[in-house]
Amino acid sequence: MLRKLYDMTLRLAATRHAEKGLAGVSFVESSFFPIPPDVLLIPMVLAERTKWLRYAFICTLASVAGALLGYAIGAFLYESVGAPILSFYGKEDAFQKVADWYNRWGGWGVLFAAVTPFPYKVLTIFSGATGLSLPIFIVVSIIGRALRFFIVSWLLYHFGPPIRTFIEKNLGLLFTFFMVLLIGGFVAVRYVF
Repeated sequence: MLRKLYDMTLRLAATRHAEKGLAGVSFVESSFFPIPPDVLLIPMVLAERTKWLRYAFICTLASVAGALLGYAIGAFLYESVGAPILSFYGKEDAFQKVADWYNRWGGWGVLFAAVTPFPYKVLTIFSGATGLSLPIFIVVSIIGRALRFFIVSWLLYHFGPPIRTFIEKNLGLLFTFFMVLLIGGFVAVRYVF
């Protein structure tokens, strides 16, 4: 079953709609969607390695645009939209505790979340809700997201065939590892703040 899903994703990654899908997933992941764009980025770069720069740029641009939506949710819709999303991630009670710290160190938090598997959307909403400087937020989002997506894409471009072989041989193990990282990121959100 996992193998069929992997093959289907590789086929989807080579279609003419793949870039739109990549942009869409990158956008919504930065503000509320739990699945990272890597699920499309990786097979897309593996399918067409010469487009690694383009795909990384699409991810970065769409992700930063989505981060601005997350910021707006926190700034303008915190009570009606932001609080329920934070509640979904188990962070509704941590807001005030984090707000004071965040106004001082939030740029570093955004940078950390933008580069790591930590759920970035939580900090985009916190940034808007606590009033983190918008220019700082934008700059660290661009730097962090670009680092993440360009490094992943470059590695796939540079080491493509061996990485693809490795992925195909260890698909079950890698899926498990990905799920541990994803769930671990949500657990970290619950207990870090």
